[in-house]
Amino acid sequence: MATKDYSSLVSKVWNYAHVLRDQGISYGDYVEQITYLLFLKMDEDRSELLEEASIIPAKYRWDKLVKQDGDALELQYRHTLEELGKEQGLIGTIFKKAQNKLTDPAKLKRIVSLIASEGPWIGIGVDIKGQIYEGLLEKNASEVKSGAGQYFTPRPVIDAIVKCVNPKVKETVCDPACGTGGFLLSAYDHMKTQTQDRELLKKLRHDSFHGVDIVDEVVRLCAMNLYLHGLGNSGSPVRQGDALASAPNDRYDVVLTNPPFGKKSSYKVVGEDGQVSTERENYEREDFKFTTSNKQFNFLQHIMTIMDSNGRAGVVLPDNVLFEAGKAGEGIRRRLLDQFEFHTLLRLPTGIWYSPGVKANVLFFNKKPASKEVQTKKLWIYDFRTNIHFTLKTSPLKPGDLDDFVTCYKSRKETERFRSFSYDEIIQRDKLNLDIFWLKDDSLEDIDSLPAPDIIAAEIVENLEAALEQFRSVAQELDEVA
Repeated sequence: MATKDYSSLVSKVWNYAHVLRDQGISYGDYVEQITYLLFLKMDEDRSELLEEASIIPAKYRWDKLVKQDGDALELQYRHTLEELGKEQGLIGTIFKKAQNKLTDPAKLKRIVSLIASEGPWIGIGVDIKGQIYEGLLEKNASEVKSGAGQYFTPRPVIDAIVKCVNPKVKETVCDPACGTGGFLLSAYDHMKTQTQDRELLKKLRHDSFHGVDIVDEVVRLCAMNLYLHGLGNSGSPVRQGDALASAPNDRYDVVLTNPPFGKKSSYKVVGEDGQVSTERENYEREDFKFTTSNKQFNFLQHIMTIMDSNGRAGVVLPDNVLFEAGKAGEGIRRRLLDQFEFHTLLRLPTGIWYSPGVKANVLFFNKKPASKEVQTKKLWIYDFRTNIHFTLKTSPLKPGDLDDFVTCYKSRKETERFRSFSYDEIIQRDKLNLDIFWLKDDSLEDIDSLPAPDIIAAEIVENLEAALEQFRSVAQELDEVA
């Protein structure tokens, strides 16, 4: 089974999603239901093939489900989801608030039969199982116009960040906005090759990784994704919650994350008179040096808190973090430079995200023991944006595209795209603006340097989306003032 063509299996499972989509069941709901059923099937496989005790109560196991038909099947499935959602640990995380979206018994039976016919799933190699599931998650992100894509950071970006930050066995890794678990899985792949010691590998799988996400459905997908890759056992490495809500007690050696896109934290309130107002959500935390409704700055402050005394971080953040004026923006950038060793900035290209209009960067910084001396001596910037063009469909980002950055990161030698700036140079910039460019945009001067028409069209859309988002932000602020 380890040699099974998992890509054909993904296609088979996904093809049926299109049938269900035409009948009113969303892609997201479909992947969610697949998650529940896969877990039940693999629990049975584990019991039969590995002779391990099932972690699921007897009356809600796979064998009770697969033998049913018609309304009895739907009833059994619905009760299974309801009861398992009340369990603790990994089961409770995966089935929390679970509901049956496959209320047509015939459709439900078709998916149950599909999963049953491909077993035993536990016999498929861990990496293959994980790739099957990640294939479904990525297809979901690319198929859905909005929503799912926001939880997907391009894998080449994740892998490059992990190579640079270089988490090591015995270190703890945290992603406070974990999405479907891309950073945690890449870190695990990187760390598991560093030792052959069984006890260390066991500890690595069960105790080293920690994730948080605010969305129940995403936490479910992440827990399942990690489980299929061999991470976590009875306990779940991830939990549902608002990472920004309160100052946590735990500290981590490595923080790897891409906080959700979107600048403002706010919510709508309907008054007694029926008027709708927008309330800004400011997180009041003693460990936050600056109070702001900017979600990105709040995540950056949160990461500063949860890093251990010599912790390292690689964080994806949008351009506004580099230049937004005001007390919070300038103050947090100054704190990052003065109290942390902010050593590297990677400017990412457009056209690599499922959410359009995104211009983002990766900030690499280290925590240092408290000192009166400025911790950042030199900031290295790699411009991977100017004269670089990607699109999701016709010219996607590939694994090797960031190899030069990784090489430069390790060598610390200046190149055309990699330059260093001293602390004194940076601190003199107006409003501590870190939006730094030096390369000439060839397309502005040489018509032969223009990218292909489809890339130009995609970039126009990206820029219009970014402009529209800025207008929305201005409109919201004006509305709040009014």
